[in-house]
Formats: sequence, C-alpha cells, structure tokens
Amino acid sequence: MERILIVHWNKSTGPEPIIQYPPGKGFPSKDLFLKIWALHELDKESSMIEYSPEIAELDDEKYISIIQEFEGEIYFIIIAYNLKEDVNNAVKEYSDILATVSRNLIELINTNKITRAISEAFNTIKNYSKLEKEENLLNFFKDKIKYTILKILQEGVISKSELITTLRQEHGFSTINIDLLLISFLRENLIIKDSVPGSRDCYFLIKDLSCTRIPPKDLPDSEEIIEDYKQNLVNCYSNYDCIAEIENKSLINVLMDKEVYSLIVKLRKESLTVSKSLDILNNNEDLFHELLEKQFIYEAKGVVSLFSDIRFIKFTPYYLVEKLSERYYNQKISLDQYLTHLKLLTEQLEKYPSLIDYEII
Repeated sequence: MERILIVHWNKSTGPEPIIQYPPGKGFPSKDLFLKIWALHELDKESSMIEYSPEIAELDDEKYISIIQEFEGEIYFIIIAYNLKEDVNNAVKEYSDILATVSRNLIELINTNKITRAISEAFNTIKNYSKLEKEENLLNFFKDKIKYTILKILQEGVISKSELITTLRQEHGFSTINIDLLLISFLRENLIIKDSVPGSRDCYFLIKDLSCTRIPPKDLPDSEEIIEDYKQNLVNCYSNYDCIAEIENKSLINVLMDKEVYSLIVKLRKESLTVSKSLDILNNNEDLFHELLEKQFIYEAKGVVSLFSDIRFIKFTPYYLVEKLSERYYNQKISLDQYLTHLKLLTEQLEKYPSLIDYEII
C-alpha cells in the first residue's frame, strides 16, 4: 500500500482531489480520476472497484476506489498500491475494513479531524494487510488503547458514547477515532455492534482473548533426548499455573520481544542448533539462558527444541453473566442492554454446548 486519497466529484467540473496521506507526492492526473469514475458508472451495483492502468501512469501504481455519498455529495476513497502488490487479495480479505474506513473518513470530511483520521486509516489498512494472524492478536495487548478498550469490554455491554467518555475521562485518551479502533475487534469477532431501545451503537463482548502455554505439536525426533524431553514436559505442565501467567502478563511480554517471537516461530517448524538460535536472538546469551530457565525452549547435545509454545485463545466470556446481573441491579445498564447481552452469550452456548468453549489460534 502506497497512499490513500480522498477525491470529491464536483457535478460541474468533475474530480477534485481533497487530501492524501502520506503527503508529499503530487495527486494523480485528472484523466486517471475520470477513468475510475467511469468504472464506477459501469458497475453501479458495487461500491468498490479496482483499476490497473495498462501503462503505468504514475509511479507504477494501481488502485482500489470506494465510492461514498455524504450529505448529497459524492466522494471516492482511493487506495493506491504498488503494481507488484496483490490487490485482489486486499479486496477479498479486507473489504470490511476498507468499507468501514471509507465511511468513517467521509463522515469527518468537513471537520478538523480529517487530517488525523486519514493517517489513522492509512496505518489501519497497512498494518492489517502486512501482519500475520498472531501479530494482529498481539496488538490487542501491545497497543495501550486497544488493551484498555478490551478491559472495558470485559465488564459487559457499553454504548459507543459511554465508551468514548470512559476512555477520555478515566484513561486520558482525549482524541480518538473509535470506529477505526474497533475495526479489529469486529474483524476478530470479539464483539458485536447493535442498538437497543434507548441506546444506539452498543458493543457486546462475545469472545474474550487471552494466551497460554501449550506443548508443541511436534516432539524432537532424536531418540537420545526424547525420554528426558517427555519427562520434563510432564513435570512442567502437571504443575503449570496458567492463571498466574495470564494475570501477570508474562507470556504477552515474551511475545512482545521480536527476537523471541521469531525464535518460537522457527522452532515450531524444526529444531535448531544453539548457534542458529543465538543468531535469531542477536547473540543475547542471557536471554537464551532465561528462555531455558523459564522452560520456553529445551537444549540437549547442542540442539534447541521448542518446549512451551505460546498461543492465543479465544473463549466465550461466560463470566460476564454475573457481572451483567450486578450492573443491572446497580442500574448501570438498562434491562434491554442486560437481556441482549445475555441472549448473545446464550446463543454461543447453543452453538457450543459446553461451558468450556475456546479456540486456540
């Protein structure tokens, strides 16, 4: 992804570029905007079209355009990609993000928030398209405001206005674009957005997120070490206190170290020599020994194997039933909010008839 542009369609004079991010480059030619407009005219059933010039017109770019109407005016949100990038994949995998981002930008087009909003939109799209699944999940803990939102949602249903107020007054996040921030929550199916009588745009947590140690899928294939390895596994996991590690965020802190995360990913596929493992850790021997001591890796005869994988877990937050009852009793949520969230949790129970309902990512 190279840049994002907002173009207004003037009914008298045609396309008028308004703003782009990152700034610096000149806007594409008017002729290019006219070709994009023509494609929208030909395909009125779809709000999103792709355009790849037969001959590169400007810096080898191709485009996705989303048409939006706001207050009687027509706008294009145009996302420019390098010709080598897979635009088809972006449309298929991130169409929901593109639609939400474009709608959000147009709603802010005539406000002083548009400059910040377009930079946030650019980074939201770019990050989602380049990060792996686990890295996107890690961002719920790594990003301070996302982690704060997750903690708020873990108390049960909250309206959009209440969420913004809580973030501003209790946590000091004064300038936020809540729609962009919640894209990842919606995309990962952690929340459902719905309106109930008396409360517009409420958010309901239906899947919570955590992480834990699990034994690796594949054991070392060396007959010399396998028995000792297995015995160590039994000793480790028979005394494993997952709650303590979740509460003190020690596992998240391990994943936040890029070198450690890279080593874990490599060791999932194969065992490595001590030398190769140290290369991945930038020759940090203290860190290597710390990982051995805390039983994330296992070393014998110069060969390093994965001992404790760290995986994210999505689970249905049935603990919310008690919290919702208490909040309703204390008149902090309405009856409709209370019953709607209970219904959503009950529907999860109907799909998965067990209170132990989780998915390891």
